[in-house]
Amino acid sequence: MAAISQLNQFPCRTLSSKTPLHSQSSSSRPSIIPLNSIKTNPATSSSILKSGSLLPTRRRNLFLVKAVDADEGGPENEGPPVALAEKGEEELKELIEVDSLKRQLVDTFYGTDRGLNAISETRAEVVELITQLEARNPNPAPTEALTLLNGKWILAYTSFAGLFPLLSRGTLPLVKVEEISQTIDSENFTVQNSVQFSGPLATTSISTNAKFEVRSPKRVQIKFEEGIIGTPKLTDSIELPENVEFLGQKIDLTPFRGIISSVQDTASSVAKTISSQPPLKFSISNRNAESWLLTTYLDDDLRISRGDAGSIFVLIKEGSPLLT
Repeated sequence: MAAISQLNQFPCRTLSSKTPLHSQSSSSRPSIIPLNSIKTNPATSSSILKSGSLLPTRRRNLFLVKAVDADEGGPENEGPPVALAEKGEEELKELIEVDSLKRQLVDTFYGTDRGLNAISETRAEVVELITQLEARNPNPAPTEALTLLNGKWILAYTSFAGLFPLLSRGTLPLVKVEEISQTIDSENFTVQNSVQFSGPLATTSISTNAKFEVRSPKRVQIKFEEGIIGTPKLTDSIELPENVEFLGQKIDLTPFRGIISSVQDTASSVAKTISSQPPLKFSISNRNAESWLLTTYLDDDLRISRGDAGSIFVLIKEGSPLLT
């Protein structure tokens, strides 16, 4: 591309004041003088002769202009339009594939009770889908995207055997594990793990509060500080199912309905008394109070982490459509 060069003014052969301008031959062809052959005089280069007097010319600013071809790219153009269109199509295709993998992963959790009842084939399928998602992680350095980690995450699946005894309590008659969650506050570097239980008489929760430190782009070190047993919230009206299944046997609860009705008023007054009490807190100071967590996939609504024992945790952000 040619650039505009700076041109110096040069003295021109002037016309005599006695010679009229129209006396010059209009058919004469003007000569072209090579610029590099012109020698300028500093004393006269800033003036021209007009009507027998020297008048200074107005100084004009000169600008360097560079023309750029459309296919050369620029600060706001990463490439030719065709290349940009292809790049956009590839990104859209990648998003669709990732969304499909996420849906397939969540579908495999159905009927597994957060992994407790998952059979070997299901576990293998989960591992395969997780591996594919980890290869497409949109945030390869999750600890540098702490705002995405913020909020409440619901546990959807785990292979951590340490949680299985807790999950199995949900198989006891009239007792159900409603939710297992983890709430992260990236501003204060705190983590709260919580388990909510429900029964016909009350609902309660057990939580642990911890601090975390960033150790690498993917890894955080967690130190548990205290445990909290939430105040049981007794229900004003006690409702029992018609029967429950325990150890493969169905137990009819109809005979107990009369007894429950007779203690209904007492339970209501007890509920108000207990619910006004503060939760029970206790410190955690044993050697098992520390662990680390590796986040291998993170986006707006899905998080995959691996624990220090090689266990897998799949969590879904509260409010995400994946929960439905």
